[in-house]
Amino acid sequence: MRKWLVIHYRGGNMGETAARARYLGTIFALLLAAVPLSSGQAQDTDEIGASITIRAEDLPKPYETPVEALGPNRVSSNKEGELNLPPGFRVNAFRKDLTHARWLYTLENGDILLAEPRGQKITLLRDADGDGEAEIERLLVSGLDTPHGMAVIGDGLYIGERMQLSRVPFKVGDLEVTGEVEHVTKPGTFGDGGGHWTRILLHDPAENVLYIAIGSRSNIGVEALPRATIQKYYLDDGRMETFASGLRNPVGMDFNPDTGALYTVVNERDGYGDGLVPDYLTEVKEGGFYGWPYAYSGQIPDPDYGDKAPDMVAKSLLPDVLFQAHSASLGLAFYTGDMFPEEYRGDAFVTFQGSWNASVPTGYKIVRVPFENGRPIGSYQNFATGFRIEAEKPGAANVWGRPIGITMAADGSLLISDAVSQTVWRISYGE
Repeated sequence: MRKWLVIHYRGGNMGETAARARYLGTIFALLLAAVPLSSGQAQDTDEIGASITIRAEDLPKPYETPVEALGPNRVSSNKEGELNLPPGFRVNAFRKDLTHARWLYTLENGDILLAEPRGQKITLLRDADGDGEAEIERLLVSGLDTPHGMAVIGDGLYIGERMQLSRVPFKVGDLEVTGEVEHVTKPGTFGDGGGHWTRILLHDPAENVLYIAIGSRSNIGVEALPRATIQKYYLDDGRMETFASGLRNPVGMDFNPDTGALYTVVNERDGYGDGLVPDYLTEVKEGGFYGWPYAYSGQIPDPDYGDKAPDMVAKSLLPDVLFQAHSASLGLAFYTGDMFPEEYRGDAFVTFQGSWNASVPTGYKIVRVPFENGRPIGSYQNFATGFRIEAEKPGAANVWGRPIGITMAADGSLLISDAVSQTVWRISYGE
C-alpha cells in the first residue's frame, strides 16, 4: 500500500503574493516529478511556507525501512547565523560564545536565564540598552548537576537538576546570587539520573505548583514512576504526584494562553524505521496516559510491548499534533507578544533538534503550530530553517546549529538556544 506525507501550503498566514506563488510553484513541481514513496520513506521538507500534516492512520508499519544510526556532522560554515524565515522576519545573535546553550527562561524585567548543563551552571544575560543583543553576561549559579528547567517563584530560583529539585535565593533584577543552593527534594526524587536527564519546570501560580517533566531512562521498556511522566509538585507542602504518564521524554512545557491548558512536546521512541514513531505536541490531560511503552500515536500497539498490557493500549490518548518521526521536538513557547503579525498570537513555536536515527535526516528547524479557537488545527508549518546546510546531499546531515530552547523575550521577539554554535539567536519582525 502506498501512503504519502501530506504537505500543503496555507497561504493566508504567510503574506506576500509573490512568495505564495513561489512556494506553490515549488511544491507543484515536486508533485509533478514525484514517485510515490512507501509510508516508511516519507521525507521532510525545509520549504518555508510548507505545512505538514501527519495522521496516525497513515503511519507505516514498524521496520518497513532499515533502522539506521546517522547522527549529524557539526560543521563550521559561512552560512552560520543565516536562517530561512517568512517575509519580514530577521535573525541576529543575541549572545555568542557560550559554554553550553541549552534552556532559556525570561524574567519579568526582561533578563534571560540560560541553563548550561555541561558547564553545571545558570547564566544571566541582559540587553541593557535594548538593541537586541545581550552585552551583559553573568555567572549566576554554579556547581549544579546538569541543570535544565528554571522557575523564579517569590524570592527564589528553582532549578531542575538531574536527580532533584533545588532552590537558590534570588530576586528579579539581581546580577549575582550570594546564598547557597539547597535541595528542595531528596537526591533520587526524579529517578537514578540515567537516560533522559532534562528536568523542565513550569510554575502554575494559581495552585502554587510546579509541573516537572521527567523523561524515561531507556528508549523502550517498563519503568517505575516518576520516569516518563509529568509530575505535579506542591510547593506548599512538598507533595509530588503523577499528573500524566506514558510520555517517553516530555521536554518543553507551556500553558495555552487562551485556555490555560498545559501543553508539552515529547520525543518518542527510536528504532522502528524512518517513519516511526512520530514525536508530538499535545494538551496534557490530568491522569492521561500517552502510550509509552505499550502503544504510540493513540492506540497503535507497540510491536514489542503492546501485547503485554492491552488494557493500557486501549486507554492510550492520541496526541493533538504528530511531528515527523525523529525530529526531536524539544522547546515549546506559545506566542503572546505584539511584535509578530496578529495571526501569530496564540500559536505555538517548537524547536526540532534534529535526527540521529533516520536514513533521511529530518528536523534541525523551528516550526509554528497554528491554533484556532484555542485548539491546534493538527498541522505544523516551517518557520525557521537553514541550520542544516547542503540538505540535498544524501547521508548524514551537515549542521552548523541545532535549536534547543525557546522563549519569548520582553519585546516580543523569540530567543532560541543553539548548542552547536553555542549561541542564543534572536528572531524579530519588522525591525
